[in-house]
Amino acid sequence: MDQRATSTRFEAPEAIVHGGDLDAVSRRYPDAPRPWIDLSTGINPIPYSVPELSAASWSRLPGKDEERALRAAAAARYGVPQSEMIAAAPGTQALLQILPRLRPRSTVAVLAPTYEEHARCWRRCGHRVDLVDDIAALADADVAVVVNPNNPTGRLYQRDALVRLASTLRRHDGLLIVDEAFIDLYPADASLTADLPPATIVLRSFGKVYGLGGVRLGFALGSDDVIQHIRDDLGPWAVSGPALAIGTAALADDTWLQQTRARLAQDCARLDALLSTAGCRAIGGTPLFRLVAADGAPDIAERLARRGIHVRRFPARPNWLRFGLPGDEAQWQRLGQALER
Repeated sequence: MDQRATSTRFEAPEAIVHGGDLDAVSRRYPDAPRPWIDLSTGINPIPYSVPELSAASWSRLPGKDEERALRAAAAARYGVPQSEMIAAAPGTQALLQILPRLRPRSTVAVLAPTYEEHARCWRRCGHRVDLVDDIAALADADVAVVVNPNNPTGRLYQRDALVRLASTLRRHDGLLIVDEAFIDLYPADASLTADLPPATIVLRSFGKVYGLGGVRLGFALGSDDVIQHIRDDLGPWAVSGPALAIGTAALADDTWLQQTRARLAQDCARLDALLSTAGCRAIGGTPLFRLVAADGAPDIAERLARRGIHVRRFPARPNWLRFGLPGDEAQWQRLGQALER
């Protein structure tokens, strides 16, 4: 008998504020200069150059060979021994909404503060969700969720600690979910994918490092049986033909990723210096964003918005701001001028 959670819907939690909500922000500040600079997300501002796509990729349903080619490219990129351990999805968010249906009603512990959709999706399927601030507090849960490196703090948890946690969870039929959406730019041994622990599902995002969030592509990695459940829930043709072609080409491009890693390191150093001179104290981040604290954070965000620059605010932590990276010299200059006291 299938003991997975049913699809019963419960009262939706309070709406979550995300970055990238540029339409809503521009309506609140109609007099701000155009074009807006959106620094509210952790998406690479200089995207991978999309290859020329065949007409067939747009006009016909995606084929199994194309899907297998994408999974093979992902397996090579992530160091996964078998492509059958990978499920491709139309974005990681789609996977977040599927995972709670894989387990019976459970106690889920989420290492927080972090990306709030994890807790939201599990609650919507009737699971009890506890937000904890210590990795040791995850060990007794039925399902443990860790974002690594964390969003928005950028904290990176050591692989050994996660392997030990997976082993502890396995002893009582628990499950570890590790969201590695921002790990592509870190050394390979920071990820769990090359030697996946038992009772573990790893999520990888395509759009962030490759700057192609609109492609909507993400991956789940795990044991064959779990991944097959995910594929069944996704259904046929889950990933579009253009996304299959773009993802396959980008994931196989070692040179682009190496060059991007070097460029982003330089850009982050420039952003750190700029924010420091504006009175912002760095408290975290990844190669794609910086988290800062400032006593006048709401005023800084307001001043930037009036100048057509959108940064990520945190209603529960009003002294925090998250800054993505400008995409060109004109954007750097506008940001610097807007941050001047």
